[in-house]
Amino acid sequence: MKSFLSTTKYDYLQRTRSYSFLVTLCISLAMAYTFVPEPNASYSTIRIADHVGYYNAGWFGYVTAIMTSIFLSLAGFYLVNSGIKTDQITKIGQITAATPVSNFRYLFSKVFSNFLVLSTIVVIVFIMSILLFFLYNEESPFILSQFIIPYLLIPIPAMFFIAVLAVVFEVIFKNYSVIQNIGFFFLFSGLMITTATEEIEFSLDPFGTKIVMHHLEQSVRDILQTEKETELNIGYVLGNIKETKKFEFNGITFPTIFIVSRIVWIFLGILLIRLISPFFHRFAIKEKSRIVRSIPKPLQKNNSKQILISSLQKSKPNYGILTLVNTEILMLLRTGKKWLWIINLIGMVLLGIIHIKIAFSIVLPVLWFLQVQRLSEISSKEVFYGVQHFTFTSYMPLRRLLASQIIAGIILMLFLALPLILRLSITLELQSIAHLVLGAVFIVLLAATLGILTNGKKLFEIIFFLITYCNIYKILFADYFGGLSHGSNYTLLLIITIIVLGIIGFVVRRHQLRS
Repeated sequence: MKSFLSTTKYDYLQRTRSYSFLVTLCISLAMAYTFVPEPNASYSTIRIADHVGYYNAGWFGYVTAIMTSIFLSLAGFYLVNSGIKTDQITKIGQITAATPVSNFRYLFSKVFSNFLVLSTIVVIVFIMSILLFFLYNEESPFILSQFIIPYLLIPIPAMFFIAVLAVVFEVIFKNYSVIQNIGFFFLFSGLMITTATEEIEFSLDPFGTKIVMHHLEQSVRDILQTEKETELNIGYVLGNIKETKKFEFNGITFPTIFIVSRIVWIFLGILLIRLISPFFHRFAIKEKSRIVRSIPKPLQKNNSKQILISSLQKSKPNYGILTLVNTEILMLLRTGKKWLWIINLIGMVLLGIIHIKIAFSIVLPVLWFLQVQRLSEISSKEVFYGVQHFTFTSYMPLRRLLASQIIAGIILMLFLALPLILRLSITLELQSIAHLVLGAVFIVLLAATLGILTNGKKLFEIIFFLITYCNIYKILFADYFGGLSHGSNYTLLLIITIIVLGIIGFVVRRHQLRS
């Protein structure tokens, strides 16, 4: 027990002191600040038909608990899904494998460490939600239980579920991080779109949000005196705030079966770790055999033939960028497993045959998200492989090396979107083509800039997942490629964002080169 606690403690400290944790914490606090809009805000986060709740303790506690469970489940997986891989890279795992620690104890320590990291963010958001209540309070009394109960029963068990999933995916898919990212994306989307209306169905919800959503909808139905389904919008809904109506929401009484189910989810997670522990590789991973090339004949010792320097071909220096762009494109194409290109080709075919609106708003963002591993390493692979001191001393590393990486990424994204671009060209939708091109430039520059700022890929993976998920659910402000209808300022705002990202990336990389 002592060894388990010490292992968990040091793993937790190592994670919470990392740059990715601090960045995720800052993003979580920024998002938590918007979970309940200020009274004069021009958006809403949870709206049932045209109704929102009064800003009392019940509304604040339950709404922030729901939003925390959804948002942190989205971002949390990508924050903690590399614990085993980190131990493998740092060789800590090999040292642990040589000790009497069992597979189950090691894996469960990773789960518990993941859970503590995510729970730390939940607790900080919990405190912030109370502060926001006093800031936006509409003269309603403060009831602490209206905050504690929903947070204990909704996001906390959900974080344990995510912590277990992160370890399970690492054990099953081992070093296939692409499959982990994509698999969780579709699993999360599938769990979120399922509906529930009965108590037993609420118990099957690992995120614990559907029971509260159902009671919110039922409260509005009682006000409207209708049995018809009401439209519940979760996300950032812009406009029509002046037309919204207020209703009283004082929380819910959770049924016993739901409370028991939250505990059962935790025990099921522990059982799942027990079941997969025999399949854990315990860091007995074979290194790929290196291909030993034969020595060229002119260099063999038994070759008595003299080499005439004058007969050798003279090297010609090439300071152009095209060769580097070609090399970067080849590196992007060869990143990941070859069979993933079958999925990419299927996505390209779908872009060319299905309804153009579906292709633009759903297929394209998913297809681009499948390239998350390729894009996340676009400007950070030198640091990861420890060759930055070599590459940074190359000729004009900013204008040639970094520029070639960005250009190669843009070419890849536009190539994947080529069937859709051709369809838009036939119908002369030039504005949509311009938005699509700007979207490709934006997402590549975002990947490059975040890679330069963090010297890693974790932050971009989190943000790209959130952006893609928001695009699938048609949240307007997250649309970066023009898949939805926008006002006249959209193009200008997108161009300004691209310019700002480019400037930040180049300035920071220039500072890194000089330091």
